[in-house]
Amino acid sequence: MSGAESGAELVWDARCATGESCTWDQARGQILFTDIPARVLHAYTPASGARQSWPMPDIVPSFGLCRSGRLVVALRDRVVLLDRDSGAVTPLAGPLDQPESVRLNDGKVGPDGSFWVGGIDESAHRRPIATLWRITPDGRAERRAEGYANSNGLAWSPDGGTMFHSDTTPGVIEAFDFDAAAGRLSNCRVLATLDTEDGRPDGGATDAAGCYWSAGNSAACLNRFAPDGRRLARVELPVPAPTMPCFAGQMLYVTTLRAGRDAATLARHPTMGGLFRLDAGIAGAPVALFADA
Repeated sequence: MSGAESGAELVWDARCATGESCTWDQARGQILFTDIPARVLHAYTPASGARQSWPMPDIVPSFGLCRSGRLVVALRDRVVLLDRDSGAVTPLAGPLDQPESVRLNDGKVGPDGSFWVGGIDESAHRRPIATLWRITPDGRAERRAEGYANSNGLAWSPDGGTMFHSDTTPGVIEAFDFDAAAGRLSNCRVLATLDTEDGRPDGGATDAAGCYWSAGNSAACLNRFAPDGRRLARVELPVPAPTMPCFAGQMLYVTTLRAGRDAATLARHPTMGGLFRLDAGIAGAPVALFADA
């Protein structure tokens, strides 16, 4: 599969400014994703093609699934709970103590039942001043790692013992030993460093073999890495700027962005910002649920 075209198909021409946080909700049979600056969450049902959306009170960088059926959602500087049936939004944590130029970014629920979410510095120089937070079901906000410019790429190994994470600006993918009982990280190591041509690492997902799939946002590709950091495959995508892959069975769904692209690029790739699907040939790791119930 290395260097091969993916055969990815467009399933929703959503034209997201910044599509992100692609997540498979097996219980409802839906792919969920956000359009960050549009302040909206979307749901796509592969079995029927049905679509649904929820407006949010602020930008929506990321979210996770809850045991209760709700969503735990990161906004600019806080985390809330969304009831998808009623649309009700309930505060959970925050405002978080962050520098003024930092907002929340990539987030996922970990095997510990908490919501992990990092920050991004939106200043011109992308300074390494953002934090990776652990948000517990009772609303505590705990700092777990610091010094990131653009925290991204959260994913866990199938056994829950390893957490993958990336810092997009320097192009670094790292791994931690993960203690689910205590919600703690240790033994941080760099797995890979990628430049613009390689595909700077954006959102990530892990497969059933423990391999890590990283959206190469700068290179129109997905990169698949072995647990030890060896790159096993580079999968080319039909549009630039993929942002996040997620597994639904053996199918891999990928969000993309169109914000900041010039008219010529948009003319060549009019479906930028859409939701795409391809056959990965392997299933994904389990999706953890926020322990709110």
